[in-house]
Amino acid sequence: MPITAILTDIEGTTSAVSFVFDVLFPFAAQHMPGYVRAHAAEPAVAAQLDAVRQASGEPGADVERVIAILLGWLAEDRKATPLKALQGMVWAQGYNAGLLKGHVYPDAVEALTRWHAQGLPLYVYSSGSVQAQKLIFGCSQAGDLTPLFNGYFDTTSGGKREAQSYRTISAAMGVAAGQVLFLSDVVEELDAARAAGMQTVGLVREGGELGDHCCVETFAGINP
Repeated sequence: MPITAILTDIEGTTSAVSFVFDVLFPFAAQHMPGYVRAHAAEPAVAAQLDAVRQASGEPGADVERVIAILLGWLAEDRKATPLKALQGMVWAQGYNAGLLKGHVYPDAVEALTRWHAQGLPLYVYSSGSVQAQKLIFGCSQAGDLTPLFNGYFDTTSGGKREAQSYRTISAAMGVAAGQVLFLSDVVEELDAARAAGMQTVGLVREGGELGDHCCVETFAGINP
């Protein structure tokens, strides 16, 4: 079937994994405690803190205990939605202050810009929150790339290794799964997308292979 939309992962695909683990995560770990203490009473933050309490089975946890839970989750890289939401808030401060600039590979910038100009709808699906996704692309080293994208999806649509998540996303996009090309550097994600009916291409920027999926080293090798 012809490809009429592209859905892309971020970490290891459009952007270096090292940017997330060596820049974003340490920034969040350093600034999360102060941010939570300063904003705990604000409704948007308070809602996420309550979600942490429920997810951890500690409904009576005070703010300091919630901070400790969050830092533990961060160290584990747990795909917890309230953690991702709060990380996004902390990163927003960093981006807005000019302390952070999102990394996007030049080959990804070129291809995404070209596909957008050709009228191909582009979407993002990452374990990071939608807010964090918009910050990486909106405050990137290449400038504001958010006009290139039609929509963003995170773990509120389901886990990235679950086929149902990709069915949910294709329905939200209004595009038949068979006409969506999904890009990722994780074989389990590619497997799940294919199980949902999507076409797939794996990014192996340092060589190798991802199961039996078609693989390329850069976006220059993708011809939708």
